[in-house]
Amino acid sequence: MRSFRVFQPATQLSVESQRDGIVVVFYQNQFAMYDGSLLHDPDQAMYFGDVEHRLPLGLVDGRPCQLIYLSDSLDTPGLSWHGLRTLVGQVDDQLFRLLGVAQQLNAWYQSHRFCGCCGDPMQPREEERAMECVRCQRREYPKLAPCIIVLITRGREVLLARSPHFPPGFFSTLAGFIEPGESVEECLHREVKEEVNLEVCNLEYLGSQSWPFPNSLMLGFHAEYAGGEIIPQEGEIEEAYWCSIDDLPKIPPRGTISRWLIDCYLARQAGVDQPPVPA
Repeated sequence: MRSFRVFQPATQLSVESQRDGIVVVFYQNQFAMYDGSLLHDPDQAMYFGDVEHRLPLGLVDGRPCQLIYLSDSLDTPGLSWHGLRTLVGQVDDQLFRLLGVAQQLNAWYQSHRFCGCCGDPMQPREEERAMECVRCQRREYPKLAPCIIVLITRGREVLLARSPHFPPGFFSTLAGFIEPGESVEECLHREVKEEVNLEVCNLEYLGSQSWPFPNSLMLGFHAEYAGGEIIPQEGEIEEAYWCSIDDLPKIPPRGTISRWLIDCYLARQAGVDQPPVPA
């Protein structure tokens, strides 16, 4: 897969510069991979299918990059399609970030094609990332859903849990969305209490990650066990237990903030530098 160093989001790309740019091709929630690459030249992408819409994404190592969404797809030799979840841990952080931005912006664009007030069609603004109704001037900006994700520890043990939709044997950290009127800290305490019936203390913010399923901003914390017995929340948590850091079950892949929180604690216990936060 083609690699790059820096991705800079941008809302404006000149027509002239796009001719020398690159594109991400998207169709029915899947990205096109051609000859092992998820980034394509504009002339090459025209053979993948008819274009329904284009969205500017930004600059990739200084080259303009845009999303091309297809109205249909062609059966081209060497072309395959991949959902973003299947690419977690399979591509580097910068590429995953770029694809995540593309997927989030496409979902926002498709869900805001008509004004929620008057019903007229909306159009993208050139000056900023927004959809605007020509008739009533209502503007809609991309929405983010902030949520907490936390690793709870007890000495050399970590609390891991699994939801009913997880693959067999797969465990992760606890997470939940911040509700209106809540602080981040209040959300963390509430979610932990609701999901596993535990009290925690010594909250420590470690880092964040954009998580495009569909539009989350994950705020990562470490917290220490303060009391209580584990009681999994019915319908939300299928199983939760204390795991020794020397005998962990199947956990999320690298590139996810849940795995990063675990790796940070393992590094701390080993007395080594923690890994960098994933993009």
